[in-house]
Amino acid sequence: MPPDQPDATDRHDLEKDMRQFVDEIEAGEDGEPAAATESAAARPAGPRANVDGGIEQAVRQILLEIGEDPEREGLLRTPERMHKMWLELTCGYRVDPDRLINGAVFDVGYSEMVVIKGIPFYSLCEHHMLPFFGIASVGYLPRGRVIGLSKIPRIVEMYARRLQVQERMTQQIADFLQQRLNPYGVGVVIEAEHLCLAMRGVQKGGATMVTSSVLGTFRTTKETRDEFMAHLERAVPRV
Repeated sequence: MPPDQPDATDRHDLEKDMRQFVDEIEAGEDGEPAAATESAAARPAGPRANVDGGIEQAVRQILLEIGEDPEREGLLRTPERMHKMWLELTCGYRVDPDRLINGAVFDVGYSEMVVIKGIPFYSLCEHHMLPFFGIASVGYLPRGRVIGLSKIPRIVEMYARRLQVQERMTQQIADFLQQRLNPYGVGVVIEAEHLCLAMRGVQKGGATMVTSSVLGTFRTTKETRDEFMAHLERAVPRV
């Protein structure tokens, strides 16, 4: 067997790999345990990784269509790598929001704005399946309930790890927080560069797209919206 050929063990680890990608979003780097009542077997079943190689067959066909040789040394494992990559980049479809939140919503007598900004993300444009990437900033005005700090970047990641358009992703993050926290209002701003604009078509690299979604008092009250935008303009102090 050539040294770069996949073996059967590697191929059947795809399901395990996919679960690991999802766990990284649901539990985060701190590895905080999920609800004790949920075992791995009891988790909601999302789409399973296709170990039969449908993606790999499609990649081989693409290589042939563009004039490449899928059997040459450098490309032997490219279909397998692409399969694993697509599972990783789209694992947001399989994330369980309840496991992600994991009870980290707390009753706190705090009524001032909460803002976390500069959250980096990478996603895929659904029109050309090319990356778009940038930063997300999220704010909300609590109604007696706050969410754990680490959860907001994970919420962004959950929606970024799907085929997306930036406008929808912005709205999804805002709607999620509005539904889970019932705050007085929510604001989300995303600024991103799209490689479908930079690498093809008009080829305008460096151009960025800004989208926003404001709900509740962020929409109805100018002072609240202005305060949120002012937070985004302030430089983060260097430590």
